[in-house]
Amino acid sequence: NVIGFPYIFRGALDVRAKIINEEMKIAAAHAIAALAREDVPDEVAAAMGGERPRYGKEYIIPSTFDPRLISVIPVAVAKAAIKSGVARKEIKDFEVYKDQLKQRLDPSVTIMQGINSQIKKTQKRVVFAEGEDENTLKAAIAFKNSGLGTPILVAKEEKVKERLREIGLDENFKIEIVNSTNKEKRTKYTQLLYEKLQREGLLEIDCDRLIRNDRVMFGSCMVASGDADAMVTGNTRRYSASLDKIKRVIPPRPGEIMFALSMIVNKGKTIFMADTHVHEYPNAQQLSDIAISCARVVRLFGFDPKIAFLSHSTFGIPMTQRTKHIRDAVEILKNKSVDFKFDGEMQPDVALDEEYKELYPFSKI
Repeated sequence: NVIGFPYIFRGALDVRAKIINEEMKIAAAHAIAALAREDVPDEVAAAMGGERPRYGKEYIIPSTFDPRLISVIPVAVAKAAIKSGVARKEIKDFEVYKDQLKQRLDPSVTIMQGINSQIKKTQKRVVFAEGEDENTLKAAIAFKNSGLGTPILVAKEEKVKERLREIGLDENFKIEIVNSTNKEKRTKYTQLLYEKLQREGLLEIDCDRLIRNDRVMFGSCMVASGDADAMVTGNTRRYSASLDKIKRVIPPRPGEIMFALSMIVNKGKTIFMADTHVHEYPNAQQLSDIAISCARVVRLFGFDPKIAFLSHSTFGIPMTQRTKHIRDAVEILKNKSVDFKFDGEMQPDVALDEEYKELYPFSKI
């Protein structure tokens, strides 16, 4: 009852169905059965004390904690109502309807949907370097199923099939797999790497060994050569270890600086933070360069950038040697006449809390 009726009624109400007929009930049953066969999301595993059930004699229907119920069953019911002629209202775009249902459960979905819409407009090829890792594989599958682009796994095919079986999917799930057994790619990437590192003490045979044995280097060469547009890595090793390898192969965008950008979505608000991983103590020039690059990336996500330079100090109180380079970064941006709002230095609460605007009416953000 908990799994079926709330969502059947949701679908029926959204199309203003005259009755709930057998076709709608059967559609709901099929949707529930199909969902039970899919990989269980993390929310269910967390609710069950870390146990991740898989389809079988002990698990034949989805958990009541499954957040996908609200976006799967009502859609199936609504489609059946329209097809069987009992709906008074048409739904023109079921993908939009599905997203609206998700938003009822999680307000942050609205923001993520906007980001996903931007990504879908320019389908990219993304290489997942640790393709045999279970969580990485799940991420690649979700990326593909969401229509965000084309995932490429750096992995051994038999290992991927084994992982697919373990998470309850068909071992023949269609997903692109590459590795160093492909002689053409191996030769191509070895030459690319050798050209970059031959004056850093590496012989061609050393580069060949790196391509054969290091998946981050292999994936980096894919991006550097244009065989992929981006790479996901770092899930099975330290972030810094992966970054050091990437920097040896992929240079920063011309005129920009390499930096890390983290995104936080909470209670309908989106905050981007940089640089959280690459530069331990950036100087004024680096800070200004990071700000410019951040503004460009944030716009790609569909947001209007507004940048605060954070510090333990707020507009000179207290004034210390540690805050001077932040103030200098602000001055550098002023001289460059950039096209986004910025100010600093300031503490995080001043940047985020509207109440502080009364105390600092001169602030540009």
